[in-house]
Amino acid sequence: MNTYIGIDLGTSSVKLSLVSADGKILKSVARSYPVVYPLSGWSEQSPEDWYTSTLDGMVELLEDTDKSRVRGISFGGQMHGLVILDKNDKVLRPAILWNDGRTFKETEYLNTVIGKEKLSEYTANIAFAGFTAPKILWVKENEPEIFEKIEKIMLPKDYLAYMLSGSFATDFSDASGMLLLDVENRCWNKEMLKICGVTEKMLPSLYESSEKIGTLKTDLAKKLGLDKDVAIVIGAGDNAGAAVGTGTVNNGSCNISLGTSGTVFVSQDNFFVDSSNALHSFCHSNGKYHLMGCILSAASCNKWWVEDVLGTTDFRKEESECDAYLGENEVLFLPYLMGERSPHNDTDARGAFIGMRPNTKRCQMTLSVLEGVAFALRDCVEIAKEAGIKIEKTTACGGGAKSPLWRKILANVLGIPVLRTEIEEGPSYGGAILAMVGCGEYNTVEEATQKLIKIKDETAPDQALTQKYEQKYQLWKKLYPSLKNVYKQF
Repeated sequence: MNTYIGIDLGTSSVKLSLVSADGKILKSVARSYPVVYPLSGWSEQSPEDWYTSTLDGMVELLEDTDKSRVRGISFGGQMHGLVILDKNDKVLRPAILWNDGRTFKETEYLNTVIGKEKLSEYTANIAFAGFTAPKILWVKENEPEIFEKIEKIMLPKDYLAYMLSGSFATDFSDASGMLLLDVENRCWNKEMLKICGVTEKMLPSLYESSEKIGTLKTDLAKKLGLDKDVAIVIGAGDNAGAAVGTGTVNNGSCNISLGTSGTVFVSQDNFFVDSSNALHSFCHSNGKYHLMGCILSAASCNKWWVEDVLGTTDFRKEESECDAYLGENEVLFLPYLMGERSPHNDTDARGAFIGMRPNTKRCQMTLSVLEGVAFALRDCVEIAKEAGIKIEKTTACGGGAKSPLWRKILANVLGIPVLRTEIEEGPSYGGAILAMVGCGEYNTVEEATQKLIKIKDETAPDQALTQKYEQKYQLWKKLYPSLKNVYKQF
């Protein structure tokens, strides 16, 4: 049976999965790499680290397997990051990541001088600090000597695809988050290119996520022991890839990701923009569209609290005494450790605890972190509801979704069932499915997901607990407006 490799290029690590054509994960490996924070609110990584870690992981992935059966490789990758190369394909500077907040001036310029209405007309979206276009403007203003040397502009997963195949390409789902793409018409927007001072030649060719862009380079195929005809399929942005991996491809279906960041992803057959542009309107990896709300810190909040503050890695132990306080917790937490994107679009926002008393327990603090992230995700769901979109249930993926407590909180904060799929690999599994479609194993993404994705369990909301969380949410959502002006004084 043919096999396929899905690569999830994440923020903290790259995860590779070897998947058979019938959807079974035969093996998964991961390799971590550092994130560098040069200044407060900045976030960078070395693209070379991504590449070397991917190759190293692939060697282990392929050990003791029938390499002759591998037919294709594809990706789900962290979005929005700016990777720039010179005429010799040398990386000009570390990649500026999706959660980097340095571009507040450029974001303000785009939203006020160019104007949100124009931006939405050009790209279906307004400017957020994490998007790629503001980063290009930042480099142009602050590192002009580097900007002058730019020959190629690409996104993180596209750098891997380029290094593996030599094809300078991206897909519509990932390109949607650059603020350079005309999302509705699936082409680069010439007005945005002029605003950023770049040419179409500097940008990759555009493909659907399941399209083959080339084959594995001959030298790499020989090094890895793979056939030289192994296809490289361009893949998708991580959230669109995770949507494929969870079967979120039909109109109105929803997936919530509890990874480093948190997302509410709603698949749409037709192009749609919400009136406030609080949600992102992007192309989907199935050739259609999706709406997405993104909070910049989700499972990363819990990691920060448990590992960095409490000094432990026993997450389950920290959660073990929290059930008694569900719906009764007096402590509230704002999860804005890296600023916030949806719906506030505020790089100044910061994390905050409120409500502590002398008898506040450690577990209440832990619980408030999980609840705060769930409340922030509900903010995104509320925007979708206001736009007339009905979300009756959702799948959940990402590291945070492995926590039964967090799934219970999410189900009751949102008041809908939270489902988990049998395979929880998210973007790497989605990448492997896209590779299958690109190689003709399945005719469409919808056909592949219908045959391969199975539901493992469901966490249903409890009416009494949902009512308690409704009261807590109404109180919680008053906190950000009260602190907004305070944040600007830091």
